[in-house]
Amino acid sequence: MNKIFKISLLLILLAIIVVAVLYYPRLNLITGFAAKNMCSCTFISEREPANIAATDNGFEPVSMAKSEVNAAEKYASSEVFGLKERTAVFIPGIGCTLVPEDVENKERTTLTPNRSREKITRPYPFGHEKAVDTTFSEVNYDRLETALDSAFAPRNLTRAVVVLYRDHLLAERYSEGFSEDTKLLGWSMTKSITSAVLGILHRQGTVSLEQDHLFEEWNEDERSAITLNNLLQMNSGLAWEEDYTKISDVTKMLFLSEDMSEVQLQKSMVGEPGSAWNYSSGTTNLLSALIRDQFDTHQEYLDFWYSELIDKIGMHSMVVETDLAGNYVGSSYAWATPRDWARFGLLYLNKGEWNGEQVLEPSWIDYTVKPTPGSDGEYGAHFWLNAGGVYPNVPKDLFSANGFHGQHVFVIPSKDLVVVRFGLKEHPEFNIDTFLSRITDSLGKG
Repeated sequence: MNKIFKISLLLILLAIIVVAVLYYPRLNLITGFAAKNMCSCTFISEREPANIAATDNGFEPVSMAKSEVNAAEKYASSEVFGLKERTAVFIPGIGCTLVPEDVENKERTTLTPNRSREKITRPYPFGHEKAVDTTFSEVNYDRLETALDSAFAPRNLTRAVVVLYRDHLLAERYSEGFSEDTKLLGWSMTKSITSAVLGILHRQGTVSLEQDHLFEEWNEDERSAITLNNLLQMNSGLAWEEDYTKISDVTKMLFLSEDMSEVQLQKSMVGEPGSAWNYSSGTTNLLSALIRDQFDTHQEYLDFWYSELIDKIGMHSMVVETDLAGNYVGSSYAWATPRDWARFGLLYLNKGEWNGEQVLEPSWIDYTVKPTPGSDGEYGAHFWLNAGGVYPNVPKDLFSANGFHGQHVFVIPSKDLVVVRFGLKEHPEFNIDTFLSRITDSLGKG
């Protein structure tokens, strides 16, 4: 027995050494991701920590982290073999935020947005009453069911699908443990929310696409030439590394920064504005700061996203989380039910109109889906495009909000269609092009 104990102890020590050698420089990112995700999934999505650890945090190297949740004090902590413990704290209304490594105090700003969650007395999707059961003669419902079956095959890890067709709920399905009331993280789909907020400011005349000298810190150097259009199209010329597999600009921003808008703000130029497309989550959080700068008070900034967009179109489940400085993490951290994410897609399908009100200008939608130079037709203004034929069997007018691990809001105007898919990383056997083409094929005659 003593020999077995010694061997076990040796193996544990060897494991710690391996972790220290291979992963130590990244441990604060690993435990930061684990703690933040555990906190948000527990307190926003209201799911069980054990399931979160096995699924959402169940991929390497995040699966190395051990997480604990304090339900009473509403925080989650994660560590790897007792090393680099990180903590994320939850506050209703603004979600979970990581506490910096060198700060023991778990407090953060408690300023929260004012919400107006008045129910809209119309059937879903335009209101909060029960969706109307509608049968369309042109829809082949057997083909539609086959498309959903393919998405929910065991290895495909799909959690939710919502299909809106001709302004009606055509189909929806959820995997075990999820429902129409489960709030799910959109990850980079949040970028498209940020773009929409700027679209509203543009409609109000507060900002213009060609305005430059966007930040005081840039006024005396070449960055003053960067326009709002450059930031929305992610071709600003600013340095940025978007690599989630190592210590990079994006991982340091999301898991180490107190004010995420500052990271891209301080970057130098590496190219001419408009000359090269470079996907950057830092750019989106910089845009969040630009939005903040349009208001006299921080409270007005927090309220605006909800009063003028999110609550206006009935997305009452949505929570956009803030960083430690109180700024919306416009790149990554919006949560909502799949049905509410579908409302957002429908707003764009209907050229910015919602219940008779023009929330976004039709011209803003047209601008949104204009391909960014250098993106090979894959990217517009914080939306992904199919203009370059990424999905060869789906109409090229498709555009979408996309997020990490296969979160999608697809809009296909030529088919009058919105398709929402949530899940974990798609298995190679799950082909988005095939999934979408099966849905669009089901809308044919017969």
